[in-house]
Amino acid sequence: MSKQLVEFQEYLKTCRKIVALVGAGLSVSSGLPTFRGSQGLWKNFNMIDLATPDAFYIDPGLVWQFYSWRRYNALQAKPNKGHLALSALSNLATRKDSNLEYITITQNVDGLSSRSGHAKENLYEIHGSLFNLNCTSFMCNYVDRNNLKHPLTKALEGTEYEYDRKNRKRSLEEDDSSHQVDYSISPQFRPVKNIPESELPQCPVCKDGSLLRPGVVWFGESLPLNVMNSVDNFIESNNSVDLILVIGTSGTVYPANSYVDRVKVKGGKVAIFNTDIEEDILQGIVKDTWGFRGDAAELLPIALKPVIGEV
Repeated sequence: MSKQLVEFQEYLKTCRKIVALVGAGLSVSSGLPTFRGSQGLWKNFNMIDLATPDAFYIDPGLVWQFYSWRRYNALQAKPNKGHLALSALSNLATRKDSNLEYITITQNVDGLSSRSGHAKENLYEIHGSLFNLNCTSFMCNYVDRNNLKHPLTKALEGTEYEYDRKNRKRSLEEDDSSHQVDYSISPQFRPVKNIPESELPQCPVCKDGSLLRPGVVWFGESLPLNVMNSVDNFIESNNSVDLILVIGTSGTVYPANSYVDRVKVKGGKVAIFNTDIEEDILQGIVKDTWGFRGDAAELLPIALKPVIGEV
């Protein structure tokens, strides 16, 4: 057991107020690449270009096919041991005999934290969720939460598959007990469908058939004010945060960086769980900061064991 881990666990046992800041790195072990993985492309479209209000306004059918693919992949994934460790910590904080205050701030939209059994009252999805659907009408505030149906409409059926299957050829020289794949044949993208708005998810409340959109925060949009206020109130309340866990994220982009800085200013300490950590943090040179390099899904259950027990 490393010196850093021993020091961290001893401090952890004294903590009465903890924040976990979660990024895409936590879900990699569940089979979900980071948003900018695979060169950030989907069927040769730049994913960032599709995650905007303008893209949805110009071609909602294209954007919905992209999000149907993302929803499908998230539904196929299962919460990993890292999600379960945070879930255990969240439920510990809700017990009547517990003196622990705790919240998870997740930047992920995959829904794996909520599906891990995490206590709902201390989970904040600041970028929204793939499984929430919002009406696009300015006059309507309809929201369909935790909709796990797939596909959402008949027209979106089959769009979750990015490629057509590779053609395979049996070698004439081989007998029937073996076969050979012709790797010269490249996989072909399934063409994007031209789907009319009438066949996309519709608001059940609006009489004019307004479209539903994914309940995520797109580039160029503001983070949800009510969620951000709740997080701020937790951090700024009377008792200072003792520890912030920075998990699967660099924590250098707003608002993630502000949370880390605010905890440190008030005397709290930082523990980073990521595959990419600065060397001086790993060596324990940075004051009040621990670094644990590797798969957060494997590291978290070990690090939190003195408080949550076995996962």
